Amino acid sequence: MLFVSHSRLRPLVLTALGVLATPTLALAEEEVSFLTQSNANLLWTLVAAILVMFMQAGFALVEAGFTRAKNAANIIMKNLLDFAAGSPAYFLLGFALMFGTDAAGIIGTSGFALAGIDAQTPEGQWNLTFWFFQSVFAATGATIVSGCLAERTRFSAYIVASIVISALIYPISGHWAWGNLWLGDEGAGWLAQMGFIDFAGSSVVHALGGWIGLAGAMILGPRLGKYAPDGTARAIPGHSIPLAGLGVFILWFGWFGFNPGSTTTANGDIGYIAVNTSLAACTGTIGAMIMAWLRFGKPDTSMALNGTLAGLVAITAGCAEVSPLGALLIGLIAGLIVVLSIECLDKVFMIDDPVGASSVHGVCGTLGTILVGFFAAPGFGSATGLLYGGGAEVLIHQIIGAFAIAAWGFATGVALFKTLEAVMGLRVSQEEELKGLDISEHGMEAYSGFQIFATE
Repeated sequence: MLFVSHSRLRPLVLTALGVLATPTLALAEEEVSFLTQSNANLLWTLVAAILVMFMQAGFALVEAGFTRAKNAANIIMKNLLDFAAGSPAYFLLGFALMFGTDAAGIIGTSGFALAGIDAQTPEGQWNLTFWFFQSVFAATGATIVSGCLAERTRFSAYIVASIVISALIYPISGHWAWGNLWLGDEGAGWLAQMGFIDFAGSSVVHALGGWIGLAGAMILGPRLGKYAPDGTARAIPGHSIPLAGLGVFILWFGWFGFNPGSTTTANGDIGYIAVNTSLAACTGTIGAMIMAWLRFGKPDTSMALNGTLAGLVAITAGCAEVSPLGALLIGLIAGLIVVLSIECLDKVFMIDDPVGASSVHGVCGTLGTILVGFFAAPGFGSATGLLYGGGAEVLIHQIIGAFAIAAWGFATGVALFKTLEAVMGLRVSQEEELKGLDISEHGMEAYSGFQIFATE
């Protein structure tokens, strides 16, 4: 993301309105141009935020499709509450922790009082637009966790977890990398001061959610019937691959707000960022399809869909730093790795992640952040990676930042879910799980009137 200063904006607009000048004083040509650019920036940022908000629909469909019909309404409710409960939490607390004045590089100690903003001024309008853009990123980080915990988590406990992630966990590590986006050097956290690059959130958003979700999946334990007595993993197929596929297409579409929108500036950079984003998704799909074909003998559709998302997640950190060729390679690497990661967590570590979110977002988010240190290309962003003769400094910074955020996400995830388990209970009963969370948690069916045939 780029920090866009609007310190000159208000006096220019007031001059245009005749408040700070006589009625006969015309704006200089450059001032008119500045105002036009500022309005374009605001409009582009708002449109991008709306695209990212639409990604909530994509996540909901992916998770619903990859899980069983008896839990579909529950998945929809969790994704709905990630945004509906998380946004007020981010409004009241999270934004200030993330973008307030820096304290020791760790946390923001002041924010701007959203309730006191004058929405009739250009500054106030930009402030609120920027908050809205940041709020949809916070919702994305939280909603990743729901897939890891699908089909066995108490709804009440999940709501609390989602609020804590949006209000505390995400904003604190977000401040480390992105605190300077609002106040400049005054708000810069320790990773930003170091020179860490995560343009749109491979680590800040995606990896954080993936590692929190992995911690939750480990504490919850596997779904009933997932593992045989000898530890052999059993497949529990999702009930609708078409729903999951539609969700992936929606996410791909929304990512053009996620990555190009992170410029918060309407300029030529958004074009090549969109190119890099799409190319990485393409090769992520191809890489996962090839790896699944080699591993399982068939080009598994669900793995290919996760490969698309893996490519998108991996390119998000370096989308403004790498060339299109680098984007192709980053996506391909992520697509190959995500299949191996899903298989390893499922069969070796016996961690039940129903939709593969910890691999797609956690593993590939961390991987994509590190790969910036190799593939950052001259003539695109501000950094030069190892493969272009840039030395090891950028790579070292990327490794430090990626693992710091991963460790923060996993550690806070363990603390959060252990606390919820002790205080209010985290997992539903066996009877409720077998019946399905739609009925046991919400008293309804996602597909009322349809006969659902179960084999387990």
